[in-house]
Amino acid sequence: MSCSHCVIGKEYLGSPEGKIHSIGGVPCYVGTPTIEYDRKKALILLTDIFGVTFSNNKLLVDDFARKGYLTIAPDYLLGDPAPPYAWNNSKFNVYAWTQNHLSDVTRPPIDKVIQALRDGGVTSFAVTGYCFGGHYAIDLAIDQVVDVLIVAHPKQVDVPATFQALAEKGEAPFLLELGSEDTELSACDQEVIDGILGDGKYAPGYKRKVWDGCPHGFAVRGDMLDEQQFAGKAGSFEDSIAWLKQYF
Repeated sequence: MSCSHCVIGKEYLGSPEGKIHSIGGVPCYVGTPTIEYDRKKALILLTDIFGVTFSNNKLLVDDFARKGYLTIAPDYLLGDPAPPYAWNNSKFNVYAWTQNHLSDVTRPPIDKVIQALRDGGVTSFAVTGYCFGGHYAIDLAIDQVVDVLIVAHPKQVDVPATFQALAEKGEAPFLLELGSEDTELSACDQEVIDGILGDGKYAPGYKRKVWDGCPHGFAVRGDMLDEQQFAGKAGSFEDSIAWLKQYF
């Protein structure tokens, strides 16, 4: 699916507070809490197609860090995010771009970062993935690499196969945040996912939340002048923090 919505949104004002560090040889945008935090835990944030240089993604990392979580956004796109001309360009060929960023390319840098953090004493990992990063976040849970899974408006997930694999192999509690106007996962797809994971079928824990009036990308690129999108972005972040407090 081409997903023109993957490049649409608003860019936020703000001054990122994190720093770029090399972890396992991979550039990462790192948000370090200024309050006391558990140094044995790390939250991995997998960005949308605009990568770690996009201000919205940096500000999101900073938001999690302010809540007391060491938050690391690896450059799993290897310095090749969607180009600047893709921004709000519905004609940008998202599909062609994604073909250069499949799992054989994107997964190794993520694994390098996690291993380096383990070597440095981190023992527990949560992951939150947005849009393009959502698919790879789920993969980490399927492979039992992470202890908590949070995904907002994922792209390129295979329904039902991805979620059947998670049900069979995953051990991480799963929070799924979606917008009612998101065309990437249809209402029918969502019902299928609920049928696989809901009603206690996924023992670690599963919750799906749909935010009215919110399009694909709302949790990263939503229009803060739109009341529903503002509520969706703020609410999905609050849900994420509540999920981390409960399970991480």
